[in-house]
Amino acid sequence: MSPRRSRASRWGAPLQVPVAAASAPESAPLYTQVYRQVREHILSGALRPGARLPSARTLASDLGVSRNTVEAAFLQLGAEGFITRRVGAGTIVALSVSETAPFGRGRSPGRTTRSAPSAAPLPGRLSARGRLIADLGQTEMVTDHPAGPCSTDVAGFPTRTWNRLLARRARRSGTAPFQAADQYGLLALRETIADHVRLTRGVRCDTRQVVVVSSTQQALDLSARLLLDPGGLALVEEPGYPSARAALLAAGAVVRGVPVGEGGLVAEALTTHPGARLLYVTPSHQFPLGVTMNLSRRLAVLRWAASADAWVIEDDYDSEFRYDGRPIASLQGLDRGGRVLYVGTCNKVLFPGLRLGYLIVPEGLADAFAAGRRIGDGFSPPLTQAVLADFMAGGHFAAYLRQARSHYAECRDALVRGIEHHWRPVATVGPSDTGLHLVAHLPDGSHDATVTQSAPATGLGVAPLSRYYTEPARARGLLLSYGATTPERIARDVRALAPLLPWGPRRSR
Repeated sequence: MSPRRSRASRWGAPLQVPVAAASAPESAPLYTQVYRQVREHILSGALRPGARLPSARTLASDLGVSRNTVEAAFLQLGAEGFITRRVGAGTIVALSVSETAPFGRGRSPGRTTRSAPSAAPLPGRLSARGRLIADLGQTEMVTDHPAGPCSTDVAGFPTRTWNRLLARRARRSGTAPFQAADQYGLLALRETIADHVRLTRGVRCDTRQVVVVSSTQQALDLSARLLLDPGGLALVEEPGYPSARAALLAAGAVVRGVPVGEGGLVAEALTTHPGARLLYVTPSHQFPLGVTMNLSRRLAVLRWAASADAWVIEDDYDSEFRYDGRPIASLQGLDRGGRVLYVGTCNKVLFPGLRLGYLIVPEGLADAFAAGRRIGDGFSPPLTQAVLADFMAGGHFAAYLRQARSHYAECRDALVRGIEHHWRPVATVGPSDTGLHLVAHLPDGSHDATVTQSAPATGLGVAPLSRYYTEPARARGLLLSYGATTPERIARDVRALAPLLPWGPRRSR
């Protein structure tokens, strides 16, 4: 059935109610459709303040709906101040609407005819910081996608175990999950996290130093806002994690890069940045190069922090996945001056939809960070926290890590074999003993961005290494993420990507 049109066409645009569609269960009720149509005519200026509307009987007849439907729509419009109804005067558009309606055409009483002001571009309405954040969201942050850096194979997660624990908690918790929770985080989860990082990462802490957050990004945002003054100088690795740089910039910091070499961050370069108040590092598995910071440089970083009265944020984003040798102890575990904030995340280890991470802060800072959390989003969902605490305390977390490490090690091995067989001598494999990605280095002058733009859809995440430099890139390569695929598909994908590499005249494959 075609929409019925009323004589309201004299308002500018005809009033239409799609009667046939309204019979569908998912459609809005007819009175709501009439209400919305009349309201839109008023807001657009087609119906001017003081304009008379047809009677409910007339409008109902024109639209092919019941009079009660129109009366219900008029009742809602009257309650919201769009129309007034008086005996003898009928139904008119309220004069008060002229104070707020963004008239698009027509004239209101006592006013000259004018067009509606054109909407300013969105960035023009933002604050200076708002424009910066909007720009950072498009240019600095690397887009997350199923095969992006640090992505995991969610299909391998023990969902049955998780759902069983979730159901049990939901049954036994009563109304607790529906109430406000501690901004520090659930005590049981904080205790479990403290036990885990002490045992596996050599972190020196007690439960009082643990603050539960939603993600690494929130931990960085909190740290930047609480530890840096506007315009304060923060240092990051070069190349490094774009989202960390974005969080610091969004908090109003001035950000500069410190080069990374084979032994990790070049600690001697820190002294060339006097006045720096904060350093962000990934010492156990540098992102993106994959190198491990050696002991001498770790100690040098701590000495610098003490002498410069600066803070160090240690992002230990994927240290659970180490395949060769024993895990490297955390930088925080070496710290005796209370300068290091340790960041961990369960979103990268378990599944991204979890939205739980944690900060281990120096003694005396926990209250400030909890207050910052309160001002932000308050607290993390208590039911999810309780289930994660049960998952960890019940041994399921450790069991899952053993299984996941075995799977990801097979993926890593398949990728290294494929590169060495199909991509040599053009590409060489960077460090690959930890994490869910590695770098295949290409000859200087190669156009790594061109390779990635031409790459077909694969299970591998493929990104140009040059993307992670803020200054002119000194190296070229491909960052290859293997956490969301399988060994069998990796072998096929490496072969498929080989023709895109810069073989030049030496190409023999």
